[in-house]
Amino acid sequence: MRVKDQIEETIRNEGPIPFERFMEIALYDPDGGFFGSGNLRSERAGDFLTSPEVSALFGETLAVYVERERSRIGEPFQVVEVGAGSGSLLEPMLATIEVDTMAVEASPSARSSLSQFLPAGTVREEMPDSIRGVVIANELIDNLPMAVAQRVEGEWRERWVGADNTGLVFVDADPRADTLSWLADFAGDVPDGGWVEVQLAAQAWLQDALARLEDGSIVLIDYGDTAEGLLPRRQDGTLRTYRAHHIGPHPLDEPGETDITADVNFSALIAAAESLGATVALHRQDDFLAGLGLRTRLSELRKAELAAARDGDEMERLRLRTLKTEAETLLHPRGLGDFRVLVISVRG
Repeated sequence: MRVKDQIEETIRNEGPIPFERFMEIALYDPDGGFFGSGNLRSERAGDFLTSPEVSALFGETLAVYVERERSRIGEPFQVVEVGAGSGSLLEPMLATIEVDTMAVEASPSARSSLSQFLPAGTVREEMPDSIRGVVIANELIDNLPMAVAQRVEGEWRERWVGADNTGLVFVDADPRADTLSWLADFAGDVPDGGWVEVQLAAQAWLQDALARLEDGSIVLIDYGDTAEGLLPRRQDGTLRTYRAHHIGPHPLDEPGETDITADVNFSALIAAAESLGATVALHRQDDFLAGLGLRTRLSELRKAELAAARDGDEMERLRLRTLKTEAETLLHPRGLGDFRVLVISVRG
């Protein structure tokens, strides 16, 4: 049964469902969910590229951060990447440093890819109960199921998923208490008609990860902003789909066939971390990577490219130019450089 048929049957039997339940089925159902089944999504032949697929220098640069944390807390030490995808972050990192590593992935196809270069037993579906080291989640939070609310005549209304003779549609619903509480804390002054993605599952995921972290840090990398920074995007909301590297159809049109995502509200994540006593620092990706030496590496690549050109080594010049261009993409201020990096530290 197609995911869309499964959802429509559920609605016929139970009535409209919350958007976060729709999103959970559409993305993670094992028999047809976008990530729960099918091909590897985060690759050039797939549906989207994240920073590690754009440049191996992303993983190499994060290795600098990992080594700094290992120097701070000592052994035993482990790197856990959650939502590890194809392994495009871990593989260049492990080519740079030797470190105990675990990859956590919901996608069977991604787990298969990871198992090709990681030792047996280090690829799994759940985080370990206890972690001492660094947890990395690159573009994970934006895919966690979320509720959807709209401001109507000064009041909040939830938008659930129902069905009519045209297919799946948004329907009006009374807002639940936890939704209202989150909106009061993190939505801000949203104009009438504005849409907000209520990211309770993201907070819950972070609190669970922090409960497992004995000593070390969590590095969350994603598109989004603070609650205040997201306000200009609230009139239409930030909920959207991706497929084949382009913006896809309406989120309700083709569940299971598209990525469903929204900008991350980092204010909500900061509040969740601080409520458990963790220390937080929010950076832009370009600033964070520059602080780990990527701009210095970029300067070295430029010099090496010029040297290769002077020596007449055209193949080497082209290789270095590709590396340089990829690094520049990671730092572009109106592209990946504008992503946010939230570093959450715990001292054991």
